[in-house]
Amino acid sequence: MASAVKILAFAGSMRAGSFNKKLVKLGAAAAERAGAQVTLLELRDLALPLYDGDAEQQQGLPAGARQLKELMIANDGFLISSPEYNSGISGVLKNAIDWASRPEPGEKSLAAFAGKVVALMSASPGAFGGLRGLANVRAILGNIKVLVLPEQVTIAKANEAFNPDGSLKSESQQRSVEEVTGHLVQVLEKLKA
Repeated sequence: MASAVKILAFAGSMRAGSFNKKLVKLGAAAAERAGAQVTLLELRDLALPLYDGDAEQQQGLPAGARQLKELMIANDGFLISSPEYNSGISGVLKNAIDWASRPEPGEKSLAAFAGKVVALMSASPGAFGGLRGLANVRAILGNIKVLVLPEQVTIAKANEAFNPDGSLKSESQQRSVEEVTGHLVQVLEKLKA
């Protein structure tokens, strides 16, 4: 029997009470129910400095960037919940992508991204649920050889969408999370077969 597909799940936010952290936790649990082995990552724990090409040239990748790349390489796909900052990608997520995209000596270009599959999610207090930001994330990931699933989850009015225990109030929104993460697991299983 083939081993379970491995998914790295994280939110593009550092805020403790982030709606996107709540959402990615729900997505990670749904992916596990669908049969995946999921690693839930907290970007804050990586302590990534702002990307600086001079610092990279002089000191190499910081420890957090190496850890992120190792996790990305070890997993078959990603589940990313990204907040929308001014209609675009969060600086935290963009910085993580920038560091993880940097090759180390003898490493293939885009080793952490090429051939990976990702499902995208977003939760926002706004009326669009982070939709505009996801378009930006989708374009960036697609350009670095990631297969981005066409379906995505957006939770509008996120400040009203979650129960105190972190679950979603709306059954249809929970179904969307289950469907998108289930599709991610299915695609990864087919690619791994």
